[in-house]
Amino acid sequence: MIVSIIITLIVSLIVIALFVSAIQQHKEKQEIARRKELTKQKAIIEETEEALINNSNIPLSEQILSVLKRRVYEALKVMFENSPSSKALKDRLSEAKENLSNASNGNNSEALSLPNNDKQLISLIQSIKKLRAILRSEHSKGRVDSQLFVLEDKKLEKFQLRINIESQIKRGLSARDANMVGSARQYFEKVQATLNAISYSDEYVLTKRQEVEQYLEDISVELRASNANALKKKTEQEQDDLDILFAPKKKW
Repeated sequence: MIVSIIITLIVSLIVIALFVSAIQQHKEKQEIARRKELTKQKAIIEETEEALINNSNIPLSEQILSVLKRRVYEALKVMFENSPSSKALKDRLSEAKENLSNASNGNNSEALSLPNNDKQLISLIQSIKKLRAILRSEHSKGRVDSQLFVLEDKKLEKFQLRINIESQIKRGLSARDANMVGSARQYFEKVQATLNAISYSDEYVLTKRQEVEQYLEDISVELRASNANALKKKTEQEQDDLDILFAPKKKW
């Protein structure tokens, strides 16, 4: 009888230990998942706030600014749900909610000021790519209307195109000023190929096509003149050699 009781107690203790262990493991998994979610949402907030800061370099409409602010709010909301005791998160969430109701000073201009520094130019391109990725993500979540998504994504795509075209033209002009005519022609031909591959046409595209065609024509004229000059010098040199060869020999 005593042995049976002891065995029952041992089994009960094992079951309790397994149960406590399972609960502990479950809590640990929940904590890991919670921290993982907090890290994910924090990254979303940092990425979005960076995009909002870059608004000074990239013209963003009022609608897109609202999308970005909404994204920050939703991420903070998830973080607060995972850490409801955090006063800092509660305050930030309240601030983000208030910010949503404030009007955004958007910019619908399609003018883009390009930096002279290559490092800043690369940073600008990366910012536009991130903005397009954010826009796609929010559209897939149903937070961005399809019509708005198409309109704004096209606008950002045009910004990327302009950066590519303007930077290539700038390099071409620099190469031309340095008398690197061959390199300059390659840059301009690259721009021309990019422009010819565009499926749409607007004032900017038409203007740049004419501009690049003129650069290439000028280079062709310069090369023809240079080749003619080189040929003339070669002919004159050959004539001089012949004159020396057939000149009357001097008697000493």
